[in-house]
Amino acid sequence: MMNCVLEARNLHLLRGGREIFAVENFGLVKGGVLALIGPNGAGKTSLLLTLALLERPSGGTLLFSGEKVTPGRLISLRRRMAVVFQEPLLLDTTVEKNIAVGLKIRKVPDKEARQRTALWMERLDIGHLALRRARHLSGGEAQRTSLARALVLEPEVLFLDEPFAALDFPTRNALLNDLGAILRDTEVSTLFVTHDYTEIPFLTANVAVMFKGRIIKSGLLREVFGAEIQRRENLVPWGAEQAELNA
Repeated sequence: MMNCVLEARNLHLLRGGREIFAVENFGLVKGGVLALIGPNGAGKTSLLLTLALLERPSGGTLLFSGEKVTPGRLISLRRRMAVVFQEPLLLDTTVEKNIAVGLKIRKVPDKEARQRTALWMERLDIGHLALRRARHLSGGEAQRTSLARALVLEPEVLFLDEPFAALDFPTRNALLNDLGAILRDTEVSTLFVTHDYTEIPFLTANVAVMFKGRIIKSGLLREVFGAEIQRRENLVPWGAEQAELNA
């Protein structure tokens, strides 16, 4: 695949003798955003964790910037990635310290760490929450903090595992709008997992559909789901549309 920061070839995962996913070819274009959509149990999160080098595949090949991922490269490559989960998983400390924790672990100089932390608090509109403890944050504020904690690391690849699923509609849309602008500006390569196709147009026009551990369709959003995608508000009716998706 041309110009891919991350590629998978014949990648598969078995767990307890059961096949979780089998993906023949998969690529994340450098600087692009790709949405991976599918119903619960499709294997989306397992694929994301494998691509993020947090789960070991049962077989297949992973390439990062064209070079094969080997056990000896795992730690260095993980430092070039960041993951945001549905649950923010924040430490019981202030917003500012939560965002800076990764920089501290990486021994970034204090002055630079403060500057980068302040920048991302501003970009995600949480500067006024800098000294608030995580347990006092709303769901949207906590997820903004989680995103800032990932982006402050300046990752080459960002993985988003349904980070908006637990948010109410206005909070979700506001955060999606802000994140969409950030991704367009930074051009960080991003894999965005969701089960709700109404989230996708905020971040990208590129989508891959996963069902029962397989990538069954991929392409532009309007080609995969139709031009009405931006007007519809319901979740994908998987049962009703499965025959069409496989066509």
